Amino acid sequence: MNSRSSQSFFVYFLLLVAIGAMIFVGLRDNSNAVKPLTISEVARMIQGGQVARIIIESDDTIRVVKVNGSEETALESRKESDTTLIEQLRDYGVTPEQLADMNIEVSAPSVWGGVLSGALYLLPVLFMGGLLWFIFRQAQGSNNAAMSFGKSRARMFSGEHPTVTFADVAGADEAKQELAEIVEFLKEPQKFIQLGARIPKGVLLVGPPGTGKTLLSKAVSGEAGVPFFSISGSEFVEMFVGVGASRVRDLFDQAKRHSPCIIFVDEIDAVGRQRGAGLGGSHDEREQTLNQMLVEMDGFDTDTNVIIIAATNRPDILDPALLRPGRFDRRVTLDRPDVKGREAILKVHVKGKPLEPNADLASVARGTPGFAGADLENLVNEAAILSARRNKKSIGQPELEEAIERVVMGPERKSRLISDEEKRIIAYHEAGHAIVANAIAEADPVQKVTIVGRGQAGGVTWFRPDEDRILMSRKKLIATLAYALGGRAAEELIFDDITSGASNDIEQVTRMARAMVTRLGMSAELGTLVYGQKEELIFLGREISEQRDYSEAVAEQIDREVRKLVEDAYKQARALVKKYRKQLDIVAKKLLEVESITREEFEQLFPPPFGKKSGTPQLM
Repeated sequence: MNSRSSQSFFVYFLLLVAIGAMIFVGLRDNSNAVKPLTISEVARMIQGGQVARIIIESDDTIRVVKVNGSEETALESRKESDTTLIEQLRDYGVTPEQLADMNIEVSAPSVWGGVLSGALYLLPVLFMGGLLWFIFRQAQGSNNAAMSFGKSRARMFSGEHPTVTFADVAGADEAKQELAEIVEFLKEPQKFIQLGARIPKGVLLVGPPGTGKTLLSKAVSGEAGVPFFSISGSEFVEMFVGVGASRVRDLFDQAKRHSPCIIFVDEIDAVGRQRGAGLGGSHDEREQTLNQMLVEMDGFDTDTNVIIIAATNRPDILDPALLRPGRFDRRVTLDRPDVKGREAILKVHVKGKPLEPNADLASVARGTPGFAGADLENLVNEAAILSARRNKKSIGQPELEEAIERVVMGPERKSRLISDEEKRIIAYHEAGHAIVANAIAEADPVQKVTIVGRGQAGGVTWFRPDEDRILMSRKKLIATLAYALGGRAAEELIFDDITSGASNDIEQVTRMARAMVTRLGMSAELGTLVYGQKEELIFLGREISEQRDYSEAVAEQIDREVRKLVEDAYKQARALVKKYRKQLDIVAKKLLEVESITREEFEQLFPPPFGKKSGTPQLM
């Protein structure tokens, strides 16, 4: 039990005791007040010979023992305090002879009884005093808490028993090599100092979310065996002025006392934004915090072995003073892993999990381009959950494959009721994607075709490359436009009508064609120029705004070129759907029967005219 709990228990216990004491005293007073005898009544009872003896308990309290045949009853009475009991009885007509026949006793007062009686009356007073003391202590504790606002909230991890090392980090070999020098300096600083080398004071880890920035910083601490202080950038700033700067000072003071050590600041963009960007360019609380951090990182006291590692996915908004040499000397970029990196990451995450012999992690790695480390960890976890749901003792390849689709598109929606006509339309739509893609040499190979809905999609055609690609050729992009419109072309050919099922396909095609014209210089009419200045979130893949820097005439040319690319792609898709109408019917009929077709089953129905393919993954 902690001190706060024990204090609360003491207060509640004292409250119960005080309430009990007050109830007891009240009952006692009430019992004493029930039918008390007056002195005149006592005198009449003595005159009538009904009193055997009188016991004087105190100066004012007497106990009268009444005789009723062979039974005795004790009654209470009180005398006046200014005279004795005998004098009062005489005043009421009791004769000396009657008093002589009486047995009057004087009871000696009990010390413990007096103490107990006094304590019962004092308990409420003691309770009020204890309650006031407790309130005072709470107020004092609140003042201490208010004074502790300036203390750092960093969590310290000892480096003696590391939980994460470089062996737990996969898919980031270049980043580990960069940080290995930091580890070596923390272990053997004299090796560098005697050569006049200065170790980087700060390392900025930059990359998309989920690529392992926090994990890698913990691994540096685990490898070096030094204390590790972890804090988020948002934990510095509070609503009170000066608190953030005070926390920065306290954090660096703690780090210097535990030197050599590592300070890890996650999401440093919360406090390290470029100065002058506040309301009216004012010097707000966040800027004070940043100024203090700049001073601590490159102040007068520079002979401490404290290394700062910070992580962000928004390096474009950081203050330039934070990125200059002497503060964050190195910038380590953690990109999404390639196929080998993904396979290595999968091997790390399946440790301790039972895998079936048919589980092919290399195939899973090829089917997850663009996945970060966190995505792959979630994939393995989803596969384990699926295996447990199916009452299996190990994780197999089917669970891993389904986990990929579940992570990307969401769970299957088999319970959704659709009519037979809509099901037939969806089957031909997905078959159109697959047929057109299989008929173009530059298109991606079809991995899976299904008419089982996932997320908002009624069906999915899954394309999987055999290898990762960084560059995209113009022929490759045009092929992508064509098979993206294959579903709409199949609908028009078979049903002589079109539906809203191709809305997402049209959106992707329009965006890709416009990028080819305005960003990639793939238009013969407009040439190799970039049209429009875009402000984007580099590692988040989102566009903030676009500044138009071309005329209305050029805008019309751009629209014509985009329309031409899309129309040519649609013509190509319609021509291929007509050419392979027989295969289209076979694939659609198979989908209506089994709902899902794998790559092997699809290639048996429609062998690729151009042999084996490879490309970039798409979902249609």
